[in-house]
Amino acid sequence: MANILQQIVDNKRREVEAIASRRSYDCSGREKMRSMSNALASSDTGIIAEFKRRSPSKGDIHPSALVTEVIPGYVSAGATACSILTDTPYFGGALTDLALSRQLTDIPLLRKDFIVSEFQIHEAAWYGADTVLLIASALSRDEIERFTSCAHDAGLEVLLELHSMEELDKFCPEVEMTGVNNRNLSTFHTDPALSLKVARELPDNVVKIAESGLSSMSEVSRLRDAGYRGFLIGETFMKESDPGLALSRFLSEPPSKNT
Repeated sequence: MANILQQIVDNKRREVEAIASRRSYDCSGREKMRSMSNALASSDTGIIAEFKRRSPSKGDIHPSALVTEVIPGYVSAGATACSILTDTPYFGGALTDLALSRQLTDIPLLRKDFIVSEFQIHEAAWYGADTVLLIASALSRDEIERFTSCAHDAGLEVLLELHSMEELDKFCPEVEMTGVNNRNLSTFHTDPALSLKVARELPDNVVKIAESGLSSMSEVSRLRDAGYRGFLIGETFMKESDPGLALSRFLSEPPSKNT
């Protein structure tokens, strides 16, 4: 596991342990979950537009970004779903960003964080998420299976994120979506070609999502031809002063004839 990921996960475990000892969530009365997998499978674009203010690799991206401005812009531009970073120390996010996003839109929402406990899954449901992210690099196969079962019991879907061909051994057939993150966690180098390699090894019935390093509709078109139906994009939009407008321009870009 890369050092930065280990640091983040260790910090997250301490953070969750402190909070879980004094809080609990009853999600039995929550409204019906919105299926992100179904939305992506039926979408012509499959864009999961991400809200984040910073990242460990890039530092500040859009530190003053407001959910009330960005999320409506994403929805208006045609996002199929939105990803909300809720980690504070490394990404500048918060659970209140997720809760407010839920009030602003009816499209599916992904809680993007470092899930290390069932507590966070119930927390995600309470704050309005429809899907939770499980990162294979940070979890054992047993944890992935256990957290997937917990998410389903809480009425949530699961997006399992892989970072390498070797992590295919951690694939859990019960997940609705599998994401391939093209960013190397050791070097932070992005390689969109990784998604093409992994796609051939994933079962047809799982919704495939490409993550990181996507900056053009040409890349999206090529990955769609390879079987991908979701495209999680954050920095490309968030580095602009108006992320919603950036998404609108992205979607209007004609795919290259050479792809």
